[in-house]
Amino acid sequence: MTTDKIQFTKEKETMLMTLSGRAIQSQWKNPILRDPWAEEAMRHIDYDISEHYKGVGSWSMWKDIGCTIIATRAATFDLLTNCYLADHPEATVLHVGCGMDSRVFRVNPPASVQWFDVDYPDVIDLRRQLFPERGAAYHLIGAQLDDLHWLDEVPRDRPGLLIAEGVLHYLSETEVKALLNAVAAHFPGGQMIFDICNSFIVKRAGSNVGGTGATYKWGLDDPQDIKQLEPKLELIKEFKPSEQVEFSRFPLWWRVLYRIQEVNPTLRRMERMVVYRY
Repeated sequence: MTTDKIQFTKEKETMLMTLSGRAIQSQWKNPILRDPWAEEAMRHIDYDISEHYKGVGSWSMWKDIGCTIIATRAATFDLLTNCYLADHPEATVLHVGCGMDSRVFRVNPPASVQWFDVDYPDVIDLRRQLFPERGAAYHLIGAQLDDLHWLDEVPRDRPGLLIAEGVLHYLSETEVKALLNAVAAHFPGGQMIFDICNSFIVKRAGSNVGGTGATYKWGLDDPQDIKQLEPKLELIKEFKPSEQVEFSRFPLWWRVLYRIQEVNPTLRRMERMVVYRY
């Protein structure tokens, strides 16, 4: 396979940023998240993440911090996924907005788990080119998330786990509500794991994410307010940044900033990960 110049814009380009970040840190002597699939994929993609950090200081500094943020978030999602599947070995996983995330390979669920990676058709086409095949229990669905007909392909008779990492920010509240309603109605029960930001971030920092032109459209100030969108959801856990996997790997000054952020009423919920059951 030859190296290709991938032409994705806005929300789709952010998946190349996270893919690149996981690949870079995976090559560290002591990586937070070992991701050989990301490393291999990046060997076939002509994409330079450093372009998005011009004008904001030293690339070497941002490379370490940015890759650490990407890896700790992904590793925490992986951990929560593994915990759920350990208790529900015959679950159905919906990994929506999967992008170029190799989570299914990192988690390596048993054949009893039905796993669906869902994203735009051109993203799914790229996954087919760059990632290996993985048995009959693994499914790829190319569709827009706001066209919920893709759920018709998913069995209803199992507990369901929805995973949405770095996805819901880019949907409107109406689209988020429709997705949550559809998933909660589709399965007999299950969990949802996703990350959210508050309205401060949506208004102040979400208009040109990473210089890609992507825009944040939805945020949540209080995770309990999710009941206004889907009443079945019950909050299990809201993760502060300091509770994520390998938080100790951040530089001391960055950990101090996070600690200060966590005691400020406006800043403490800027971005966090949440787990719900239904």
